[in-house]
Amino acid sequence: MSHIVRIIAALSAFCLLSLPLKAQDRMPPIPADKLTEAQKKAAEVFAEGRGYAVRGPFVPLIRSPEVMLRAKAMGDYLRFKSVLPPRINEMVIIITAREWTQNYEWNSHHPALKAGLRPEIADAIADGRRPTGMIEDEEIAYDMATEILRLKRVSDTTYARAVAKFGEQGVIDLLGVVGYYNFLAIVLNAARTPLPDGVAEPLKRYPN
Repeated sequence: MSHIVRIIAALSAFCLLSLPLKAQDRMPPIPADKLTEAQKKAAEVFAEGRGYAVRGPFVPLIRSPEVMLRAKAMGDYLRFKSVLPPRINEMVIIITAREWTQNYEWNSHHPALKAGLRPEIADAIADGRRPTGMIEDEEIAYDMATEILRLKRVSDTTYARAVAKFGEQGVIDLLGVVGYYNFLAIVLNAARTPLPDGVAEPLKRYPN
């Protein structure tokens, strides 16, 4: 009997070692009684402006309240007041999230297909494929975002098409979305901010 018990124990240990380890949240929510006065004020301003409590990338960002509030202000413009069509805005956000394999960002904005982006385009982006069947503004936005993210520059052809389609303000707004969500992805990845409870990771890392 003791021999069988040892075998079962060994198998149990092997199974535990085989399970994927969940990355530890490096900057979890700060308990309310541990917030500094500056952090409390920043949390109040955030909640008043967004209509919900600090969450997502703003959980680690509240460690620097001024940075958090300035990030919120930029996000308020880029998400809600950009001159780009919402469909294009959200497409650029998920392109950026995909480049960083940023699951929190993707999970937050993939449902924004309600803005009109076709599911097959989002699926292709998730797979790392260039979507087929894009209409003109989607194709231009895809090229602009992908070139600046991967090549660190934009070709003359892509730039000219973007200005012709979106105007110079639209080009800056598009680049602003890429830059802003790069910033949030950097924070989320470094802090290992987890997805909401019960949500599976939608993205896998690109093969090396």
